[in-house]
Amino acid sequence: MMDTISIEVDARGVATLTLDRAEKHNALSAEMIADLTEAAERLGKDPAVRVVVLTGKGKSFCAGGDLGWMKEQMVADAATRAAEARKLAEMLGALDRMPKPLIGKVQGQAFGGGIGMMSVCDVAVGVEGAKFGLTETRLGLIPATIGPYVVARMGAARARRVFMSARIFVADEAVALGLLAKAVPADALDAAVEAEVVPYLSCAPGAVARAKALIAKLEPRVNDAVVATTIDALVDAWEGDEAPEGVAAFFEKRKPIWSEG
Repeated sequence: MMDTISIEVDARGVATLTLDRAEKHNALSAEMIADLTEAAERLGKDPAVRVVVLTGKGKSFCAGGDLGWMKEQMVADAATRAAEARKLAEMLGALDRMPKPLIGKVQGQAFGGGIGMMSVCDVAVGVEGAKFGLTETRLGLIPATIGPYVVARMGAARARRVFMSARIFVADEAVALGLLAKAVPADALDAAVEAEVVPYLSCAPGAVARAKALIAKLEPRVNDAVVATTIDALVDAWEGDEAPEGVAAFFEKRKPIWSEG
């Protein structure tokens, strides 16, 4: 039994993996990170599962890293920070490598780590009007462990438009950036996701898994060295002067010292 997510599998073998912390806007806590890692491994090995749909409960798809979890990192030692960053990286990697099609059903807004979650989906469909942003730099942090997946999805040139500025953008721009395949009205989201799911049900599951694995070999790979680089970058950000100020300002509901907006 998992407290932060739910999994339902229908008679066709379509699994719906739902982020279930609606009261926290599905922010990624340490427990949710662990639950998602386990779920990715379990669903990937289940021969009855043909397709996985990733979605969120409530108004938000995923608001990024849980700020309580981030606050704990401010007082942790470097080894603990690195271990926590590695858990996040391993969760994203587990979803990315899962040998089943992963369809993102983005029913609401997504920020920070939520953009990373969208980026590891094979295809993501979102609702019109939803807001998105890589907001880490507002807190004195950087989109580190999610970075390889975001850049792979958007391409470096498009990622530069939103990766560093923490600028909020809407669903139509998310499509232009390559983050979403399409944006549809809320009442059309189920049908749009179903249109992505159905073709896989006519495909050989083993061939689908091998085709997905081939893509991973053909594109720039997120290997151990890349993961280590992102972990070091995140730990460096946590250990700097800006992250403690940015996170403290958020909790104190004030502007950080660098903010003019």
